[in-house]
Amino acid sequence: MPITLPELPFDKSALEPYISSRTFEFHHGKHHKAYVDNTNKLIDGTDLAGKDLETIIKTASADPARKGLFNNAAQVWNHSFFWKCLKPGGGGKPSGKIATKIDADLGGYEKFCADFRNAGVTQFGSGWAWLVLKGEKLAIVQSANAETPLVQGVKPVLVVDVWEHAYYLDYQNRRQDFLQACLDHLINWEFVNANLE
Repeated sequence: MPITLPELPFDKSALEPYISSRTFEFHHGKHHKAYVDNTNKLIDGTDLAGKDLETIIKTASADPARKGLFNNAAQVWNHSFFWKCLKPGGGGKPSGKIATKIDADLGGYEKFCADFRNAGVTQFGSGWAWLVLKGEKLAIVQSANAETPLVQGVKPVLVVDVWEHAYYLDYQNRRQDFLQACLDHLINWEFVNANLE
């Protein structure tokens, strides 16, 4: 089976005014789709044709000759994960296991927000701000370009995309405002809690 473009888990206008349907037309409909199309072209006729996405990413990450494949396949995965991290009426202070772990591991919700926002703002150029499990502890990490925790031995539980195509139509150069809107209004804490199980 070829790699496919997943549907958004919400209508493309459902996150307005924080992320516009126009942004999703480009971000999901063009950028994410291009990564899917490129991945399929790059695996066609190779030993990775028909493999699942995570296998493709892990195999390509270990082979410098497959850097282009890694970049496209990892971006397919990162974006698919990012969409699940968002929901209409989300954000704000979480409850459940993630709330307990944020208090225990990251110094409380306000400190988590400041540190997560800072990770996104200070990621130079294109990349991602992640909340991951390193062993049993939460940590906030950055990754550049298509890099993904999948190949770094940690478990991703939350991500926000800080490539310019994620926010520029709505926020121009105000990346911090985009990150704050995600934290205040869009994070799908139920998905994050499910990732801790």
